[in-house]
Amino acid sequence: MKIVLVVSEYPAVSETFVAAKFRGLVEAGWDVEVAAGRGRREKRVRVAWPHRPRWLAAALLPAAAARCLWAAPRTTLRYLARGWLRRLYLDAEIVAARPDVVHFEFGALAVGRMYLAELAGCKIVVSFRGFDLNHAGLDVAGYYDEVWERVAAVHCLSRDLWEKAQRRGCPAGKAHAILSPAIDTEYFGGVTRAPAGDRPVRLVSVGRLEWTKGYEYALEAVAALRASGMPVDYRIVGAGEHLEAVAFCRHQLGLEDCVKLIGAAGRERVRAELEWADIFLHTAVTEGFCNAVIEAQASGLPVVTSDAGGLPENVEDGVTGFVVQRRDPRATAEKLMRLAQDPAMRERMGQAGRERARRCFSLPVHVRAFQDFYERAGQPDLARRA
Repeated sequence: MKIVLVVSEYPAVSETFVAAKFRGLVEAGWDVEVAAGRGRREKRVRVAWPHRPRWLAAALLPAAAARCLWAAPRTTLRYLARGWLRRLYLDAEIVAARPDVVHFEFGALAVGRMYLAELAGCKIVVSFRGFDLNHAGLDVAGYYDEVWERVAAVHCLSRDLWEKAQRRGCPAGKAHAILSPAIDTEYFGGVTRAPAGDRPVRLVSVGRLEWTKGYEYALEAVAALRASGMPVDYRIVGAGEHLEAVAFCRHQLGLEDCVKLIGAAGRERVRAELEWADIFLHTAVTEGFCNAVIEAQASGLPVVTSDAGGLPENVEDGVTGFVVQRRDPRATAEKLMRLAQDPAMRERMGQAGRERARRCFSLPVHVRAFQDFYERAGQPDLARRA
């Protein structure tokens, strides 16, 4: 069975979960390739033909069509019979891969492309993440209707997202799998943390600087801790279009001396920041599941998080951390204070987080689950999976 994973960009810093799954499936012996809209070409990674400038795309179109005709003549002729030469150019790398299953890793990428099932003679499965169901197409009635109708199976990261998919029109009986993300638990589990000693409590957040992450509530919680007399050092790892808003909030609350904006970072720097910290803080107002929270638990950090989206499924409240109501900096500060004042609790929750990450969110578990998902997707009929 040939699987093609479709993404906008590969590799993408914020989407390492795709690369991890891809490598895991290949190592398990599966015939898998990635089809990316942009990125770098490498073994088993196909990158779309250039779209800009237009003159270059027009010049390359005959070569792309000829390559498709050589690799997948029947599929190519179906495109040409419909007069879809431009679409053939856009889909050229997927067509040339001759997939049995096309997996759109984001629901929004599948919109307007479900014709691939008929033209390429393949099954289509689609992953729905936080952005797809919480934000994409909310202003368009029936945005995913064609996807729900033609998709062979749906993958959601959490029960919360599966319920949202149904609210956005997915039939309850549609074949689906609820598979949480996975991380390299061995890599993040190798963190060693020195005793806190007599110093300020250290907090860290990791995530894009976007309104969805609710950083203003994290900063308000830190300000509340300081007002109560608790010394705090807080680092925010990530970049994004809301940098100015976050920096202004820090300034307005008078936190420049204790809050550091680290900027974008690779996984080595992320691991180092998790090692530095005592508590992981995540105050998102909307979320799918959040890999950064899994990485924090794997590293042995207790987590204080909001109840947005799949986060209550990610963190076991009272065991690996605390889950509080979103947009509630006071409740957040109270939980942070409890952890700051109780090193034994931090250690206990951190260890529970490591064990839960290995048990529930490790790559081998994730790969085995997707192997089963793809095997069922390749069958003529797909039984519903809860």
